[in-house]
Amino acid sequence: MASKAEADRMEPVNEQIVANMYASMRTELNQIYSKITELEMEASEHSLVINAIQPLDPSRRCYRMIGGVLVERTIKEVLPAVQRNKEGIEEVIARLNEALEKKKKEIAGFEAKYKIRIKKSDSDVKDDSSRKEGSAQGVLVGPASSSE
Repeated sequence: MASKAEADRMEPVNEQIVANMYASMRTELNQIYSKITELEMEASEHSLVINAIQPLDPSRRCYRMIGGVLVERTIKEVLPAVQRNKEGIEEVIARLNEALEKKKKEIAGFEAKYKIRIKKSDSDVKDDSSRKEGSAQGVLVGPASSSE
């Protein structure tokens, strides 16, 4: 009986509350999407750095930003740290993807329960077609100077 009373309190009272709950869930979903995108960009940057410094001499000097401070190290010291950071980022991305799938299922269940349908306006449809033409950013790595 207590669980039924709790379930009654959890149930939305009117359409406005249902709409607010749905909007909140969609906002959470969008936040997860944006965090995944941000972390994927960061993992991509780590990959670029790894690919740039891997073929170089391990005793060569390089600089690494640690907590806002630029620190001089050797490639031999920096490369494993950058690889560990990239692996950690990839693990977080995997966990966020799991959370994303759970949230999608939760939203789908909520939509089915309350018979929610999303109507797209004409301007939204036009915006979606223009989003496909994304811009890519790259990193330029110059040749190593021979003045060591």
